[in-house]
Amino acid sequence: MFQIHRDYAHTLKAGNHRIASDLPRLMEINDALEAVQAPLPIIFGHHDLLPANFLDDGKRLWLIDWEYGAFGTAMFDLANIASNNSFDEAGEKLLLETYFDGAPGEEIVRAFYAMKSASALREALWGMVSELHLKVAGIDYVAYAVEYSGRFERVHRDYIEKFGRS
Repeated sequence: MFQIHRDYAHTLKAGNHRIASDLPRLMEINDALEAVQAPLPIIFGHHDLLPANFLDDGKRLWLIDWEYGAFGTAMFDLANIASNNSFDEAGEKLLLETYFDGAPGEEIVRAFYAMKSASALREALWGMVSELHLKVAGIDYVAYAVEYSGRFERVHRDYIEKFGRS
């Protein structure tokens, strides 16, 4: 995930995107978020758990759009589903306790909240890259990027308030 952010930053810089001057700050944050990740087993994850990627046909729940599916730790999917689906603190606690079969330690909790920031950053950067390279009728990539940039700033501010700077 963190390398994807770096790749997006290179693309935005090369494309002279409007936020190019802010990329050093964002990549510094990216590095700090990566540094606090806890070692976890490698699994195959979805990595794009937006509400639109869940379909319920009345009989079965489907998880679609696997273009970001890859090996990594479960932390990204845990943080991604919580962030993209607006889980409250109680929902996040239940998610972590269910996945880790009990209350996780502080290292895991910190890694989770850092990854929530990384998840929002990925969406914001993806939106910005899409502004430069995608043209799809009816899709406003600028608005998408602005929405997720704001979400990233809020989630990251909450992370800093909870855990301080790395």
